[in-house]
Amino acid sequence: MALLAMAWMPLTSHSQATAEPGKIDGAWQGKITVSGLDLRVALQFKHTDGDKYTGTFQSLDQGAQLLPLDTVTYQGGKLNFTLVIAHISWDGKLNAAGDALEGNLTQGASTIALNFHRGAPAPAARKPQDPVPPFPYKEIEVLYDNPGAGTKIGGTLTEPKTGGPFPAVLMITGSGQQDRNEALLGHKPFLVIADYLTRLGIAVLRVDDRGIGTSTGDFNKATTADFATDVESGVKFLKSRPEIRHDKIGLIGHSEGGVIAPMVAQRSSDVAFIVLMAGTGVDGGKILVAQRALIAKAEGASDETIKFNSAFQKRLFKVIAEEPDPVKAEPKLTAEATDAIKALPDAERTAVSKNIEATVKTLNSPWMRYFIAYDPAPALRKVKCPVLALNGSKDLQVPPDLDLPAIEAALKAGGNKDYTIKLLPGLNHLFQECKTGSPTEYAGISETVNPAALKIMGDWIEAHCAH
Repeated sequence: MALLAMAWMPLTSHSQATAEPGKIDGAWQGKITVSGLDLRVALQFKHTDGDKYTGTFQSLDQGAQLLPLDTVTYQGGKLNFTLVIAHISWDGKLNAAGDALEGNLTQGASTIALNFHRGAPAPAARKPQDPVPPFPYKEIEVLYDNPGAGTKIGGTLTEPKTGGPFPAVLMITGSGQQDRNEALLGHKPFLVIADYLTRLGIAVLRVDDRGIGTSTGDFNKATTADFATDVESGVKFLKSRPEIRHDKIGLIGHSEGGVIAPMVAQRSSDVAFIVLMAGTGVDGGKILVAQRALIAKAEGASDETIKFNSAFQKRLFKVIAEEPDPVKAEPKLTAEATDAIKALPDAERTAVSKNIEATVKTLNSPWMRYFIAYDPAPALRKVKCPVLALNGSKDLQVPPDLDLPAIEAALKAGGNKDYTIKLLPGLNHLFQECKTGSPTEYAGISETVNPAALKIMGDWIEAHCAH
C-alpha cells in the first residue's frame, strides 16, 4: 500500500507559451519532503520555435516516469508550470545568478516551498539486492488486453531458459499507481522477488498498473474491483502460453494486491494458489484509521492528536457511507470537516483548513470510496485454493494484529483446508528489517525484501507446485 498520495500518469497534451528562449533550458533538480520522506524531483525544459518551451516532470522516488508538463510559461524571470493530472502547479522565478528556480509548489489546497537547482540529479544508488545481469533466465516483454475495460496491460515475464512447462505467478501491486517493479524510494521489491522465484524455476509475470509504463487506461477512475479485472486478464494471458503449467498459476499480492488476489481466486478456478503479502482482513476504513494512528505514534504525535485524527477520519467516513452520490457527498464532507476542526487551536485550525479541499477530493474519489467500504472477509471465505498470508510484526500500514487474525478466521469459516499464516518478526510493510516500522525509514534501509520472507514464499510455492 503506497503511503503517498501523488499518483503519476502519462499525459499527451502540452501547450506552452513563453519568451526569453534558452534561459531555463536543460535539467533541474529539487527535493520535497512528504510525510517525513525526502522525494527527489527532476525537471527538464527545452525551448522550441524560438519562443516556446516544453517541459517534463519526474518524481524520481515514485516510479520515475517521465511526464510531460501541461503548461510552461516563462517571462521576465518568472516561471509557472502545471501538471494537471497530479493537481500540481509551481510558481516562482529564476534567481539572479541563473542557477536556481525559487518558488512554491501547490498540490490541491496545499502549498509548500520547492526550489530547483541546475543539473540532473545523480541516479539513485543501486540497492544491494537489485539483480544484476546477465541473468540465468529469459526476460520477455509482454502486452495483453483486458477487453472488458478496454485497456492494455504491459509487463515483463521472466522464465527459466530451459525445461518447462513452468509453474507461474502473477504479481499484484499495492495501492497508488505502481510500475511493474513496485518501485518506491529506490527500492524495487517486485524485481527482487521475480528474480528470486525465477531462479527457483518459477515463471513470474509482473506488470505496470493502468496508465503507467506500457499499460493503458485511466488509473484515477478505477477501483480495486477494476484492477481485479486486469489481474484476471493476466491469468488468461498466462494460460495462453504453452511454456506455462496451466494448472499451477498463482497470484502474489502486496497490500492492496493482497485484497485483489482473493477477489480473483474466489471466482476463478484457474488460480491454483495465492500469497498475501500484508493483505488486509478488515474493511479499508478500519485499516486507514489504524494506519494513521500507528504512524503518528511512531513519529511522536501526542495521544490527543492521535485521538482527534481518528475521530476526524471516522466522521468523514460516515458521510461517505451514508451518501453514495459523490456530487452530493462533496459539500457534506466539506461541512463535516469544517465543523470537526472547530475544536482545534486557531493556528492549527488555520493550517488544517487549507487542506480540506484536497482531503475531500481524495476521500470522494472512486478508489477511496470503494476501499473504505470494502470488506475482504466474504471473498476470503470463498477462497478454496491454498493460501499463504504473511505480515511483518512492525507493519504500521496494515497492522498484523488487526489483519492476520481476521484473514485466518475468514479462511477457517469458509472451510479452506490449506492455509498458512505467518507473522515475520521485525519486518515492516515492505518486508524490510527495520527499527520502528515508520514509512520514514523505508528509503534509508538498504534491504529491499528480507531474505527470510523470500525463502518462505519460495519454499511454500515450490511445495504447492511439486506435483
